[in-house]
Amino acid sequence: MTSGVAKSAVLAEIHSLARPLKSDRDLDGLVRRAADCRFVAIGEASHGTHEFYTWRDTLSRRLIEEEGYNWIGVEGDWPDCWRINRWVRGEAGQDHGVHALLGGFERWPTWMWANEEVAAFLDWLRGWNLARPMSRRVGFYGLDVYSLWDSLREIIGWLEDNVPDAVPAAMRAWQCFVPHHEDPHKYAWSTRLVPESCEADVIALLTEVRNRVSGQGDHGEGAFDAVQNAEVAANAEHYYRIMVRGDRRSWNVRDHHMADTIDRLSRHLGPASKGLIWEHNTHVGDARATDMAQDGLVNVGQLLRERHAADGVMLVGLASHRGEVIAADAWGSPERILPVPPARPGSHEDFLHEALGVPSVLDFGEDRSGPWLSTWLGHRAIGVVYHPERELGNYVPTRIGERYDALIWLEHTVALRPVHHEGPPREPEFETEPTGY
Repeated sequence: MTSGVAKSAVLAEIHSLARPLKSDRDLDGLVRRAADCRFVAIGEASHGTHEFYTWRDTLSRRLIEEEGYNWIGVEGDWPDCWRINRWVRGEAGQDHGVHALLGGFERWPTWMWANEEVAAFLDWLRGWNLARPMSRRVGFYGLDVYSLWDSLREIIGWLEDNVPDAVPAAMRAWQCFVPHHEDPHKYAWSTRLVPESCEADVIALLTEVRNRVSGQGDHGEGAFDAVQNAEVAANAEHYYRIMVRGDRRSWNVRDHHMADTIDRLSRHLGPASKGLIWEHNTHVGDARATDMAQDGLVNVGQLLRERHAADGVMLVGLASHRGEVIAADAWGSPERILPVPPARPGSHEDFLHEALGVPSVLDFGEDRSGPWLSTWLGHRAIGVVYHPERELGNYVPTRIGERYDALIWLEHTVALRPVHHEGPPREPEFETEPTGY
């Protein structure tokens, strides 16, 4: 990308694809395109940027209002998001305000979901839902795999209330983990030192819960919650056991779990359901269009396309040139407002800035063979741990026309607004690979 001709062609293509982004009406093209899709995955280049959350909120509201999207799956824990789901659907917790609800997020980094931007969206969503019959209310669900102990607690509670004779199977799994004091890393390290694990117990528990739900013919919300918590427990055990060995396949365990959860939600909510997925660009953008593919890594965007092409899938990335972000210096440390320096020369962000200079929305259309869409360039991805002075490693080689179907571009961004500051982590997680997403 050194010749003036090549650069001018790239800039011209970017300019031809872009439309200025000033209001929600400037998203009309994406909304029309989403009408024929069952899944729209909307990313973010960091978990700590105000504009990424607010534009994702704006697009999501329009898709809910105009195109019938009726559930949202996010990069969060199932038990925490299940409580939000019941609140926004008017099923429980109605005496609590949204800030009290978000105060229940305790896993670091809490700012991902316990922030003012999410609070505003959830308040709107609850109001939207309460004006409609239960069958037309929009759900909010966690897709992630981390909540091992919380999910075990939820399973035990459901079994005690519904099939108490199955509680012993849950308690065997619980007792297996008890010596590790609710620290998944202590458990995982123990399996590295001594080749004994709780795998058989959590698989037996998953089988027991599935059989009990199936045997009762119970396909209601409580039963679905119990089965999903059992899936989380089984996959979390697998994830931590692999991760502690430094095996990059733990990334695939996590993203397969999230994609499988999307499939379970779709089956549970019925063939007419339409889902929005909120995750980091690193999960949303098709891994085959990045260097992740060379390492055998997959992600949610890739799996959605592979599994649901016939249903219609749209992947939307978000990116910016400079500004600030909420992130931390180290895993488990308090959050800080950190600067985001101007994009590195020769990156996708650098060319977008030079070609556009204003917030824009770019719809890639069908032909992705142009000099920008088909070229490998660095694309910035900021994790929850971020060091602006060492930013080179934050650029992921990307063919952007294959990674996404559309891109929302922002010139200057500001930090997300947490509802509270980080306390000591209750159950700290190791960084995942790629780092911190």
